[in-house]
Amino acid sequence: MDIDWAALGQVFGVSLVMTVGLVGVFTLGIVGLGTNGKAEGGSSALARVGAYACYALCAAAVAYGIYIIAA
Repeated sequence: MDIDWAALGQVFGVSLVMTVGLVGVFTLGIVGLGTNGKAEGGSSALARVGAYACYALCAAAVAYGIYIIAA
């Protein structure tokens, strides 16, 4: 059995970056829903829309991952 270490390292690197990125985007969604808008001088509606956009991006990434696995 011959292992292609370069390909394995590439898969590991992409997986690590995507995992950290997806967790970061999800965290931004949580923070966006957690802000009340008054303490930071911003609009709570804008924070809510941003949080929902973060959640939609996470859902799209998960759906794309499932699509790639199933294809």
